[in-house]
Amino acid sequence: QVQLVESGGGLVQPGGSLRLSCEASGFTFSTYSMGWYRQPPGKECELVASISGFGGSTNYASSVKGRFTISRDNAKNTVYLQMDNLKPEDTAVYYCNQPGVKTSQCNSEYVCYGSTCGKYWGPGSQVTVST
Repeated sequence: QVQLVESGGGLVQPGGSLRLSCEASGFTFSTYSMGWYRQPPGKECELVASISGFGGSTNYASSVKGRFTISRDNAKNTVYLQMDNLKPEDTAVYYCNQPGVKTSQCNSEYVCYGSTCGKYWGPGSQVTVST
């Protein structure tokens, strides 16, 4: 059973930092690129960062480039998102999953891991940037 569990969100002031974690299970983690998506209130789902299976390649949305850093620890089946210099517009629920999922609602699409497909999304982690 594929499981993704995000953690590490919270309330932070503008300019602050948070580190999100996503622990994965049920599939061979190191063979999959992983990404972080976010769903701001009232807006569409956005892929903000992705990383290749062994971490050699990363990509970022222009809105977060230079402020967010994605990394992974394949020994722990975990992908991280270090978020620095946070802005109010970063407020969103953050999810991890394979990159390339096209959807307006982050946790609504079916995702396939090998021959197994399902709505494999975690609960998300709420990040609120506010004074």
